[in-house]
Amino acid sequence: MAQKTIRIGTRDSELALWQAHTVQKQLQDLGYKTEIVAVKSDGDIILDKPLYELGITGIFTKTLDIAMINGKVDIAVHSMKDVPTALPKGIVQAAVLERANVLDILVYEGNIDALEGEATIATGSLRRQAQWWNRYPNHTVVDLRGNVNTRMQKLKDNDWHGAVFAAAGLERINLKPKNYIDLDWMIPAPAQGAMVIVAMENDDFTIDAVSQLNDIETEICTHIERQFLRTLEGGCTAPIGALAKYNEEEDTIEFQGVLLSIDGKQKLEIDKKVDISEWKKLGFNSAQEILNNGGAELMKKIKNELKK
Repeated sequence: MAQKTIRIGTRDSELALWQAHTVQKQLQDLGYKTEIVAVKSDGDIILDKPLYELGITGIFTKTLDIAMINGKVDIAVHSMKDVPTALPKGIVQAAVLERANVLDILVYEGNIDALEGEATIATGSLRRQAQWWNRYPNHTVVDLRGNVNTRMQKLKDNDWHGAVFAAAGLERINLKPKNYIDLDWMIPAPAQGAMVIVAMENDDFTIDAVSQLNDIETEICTHIERQFLRTLEGGCTAPIGALAKYNEEEDTIEFQGVLLSIDGKQKLEIDKKVDISEWKKLGFNSAQEILNNGGAELMKKIKNELKK
């Protein structure tokens, strides 16, 4: 049988293309033929509405899912934090690549001492906004949308004091400036810093090829984080952070999870350390603990606020 060419679907932003080319190189190193197919997504086109107003989890992944279901591409490469926890029917997670930097960073213009006063910070993420307000209740947070390049440009064009970015995205395309600080107190988005490859469930050839790129440690940690997210939110956008880390010396998983009110005033957190053998239910159990300790009421409140 002639080997088929694996068509890699991607958004056409610089970061998405970087991710697609990274996967392409890894597949070619294994001897597979590949081709990159760029597709524009609604998330890139509609820049004037906050993401949660668009009412779609997966706005960045939907266009590629459709291209895959229609047989135009064989795989799609995504920043895993953008991917809904429930994949469309017929599409499966084929590999999670080794994770990069998990942190959020503040890229700032001018003097960082401004943070002590009444600063204006930009972010399009409810999670970052809520955690920022929790720490700096007197700051103004403004909405910031678009791909990484667009957002960096908007930061330069406005008189904001800074904007929050995922470190991994800026590092991947060499856009990380000198003026930044690591926000090590901010719990990242579930699966932040990880890239995922999805394929069609019935495409054995492609799944077999792509599964060779899977990093098991990243797969386990992102599974825990996404399970925590899915158990808490049930399809609604909310300020949720989660980070699981494998400790090789102790053979344990350390997990931190957080759920905040939109204004950042309420914060429910969990910190757990379990034996590696208990990883499969760790995200679920942690989310249940939060739901039982006020999280269920808080999620109702968030859903009501987002409907307005």
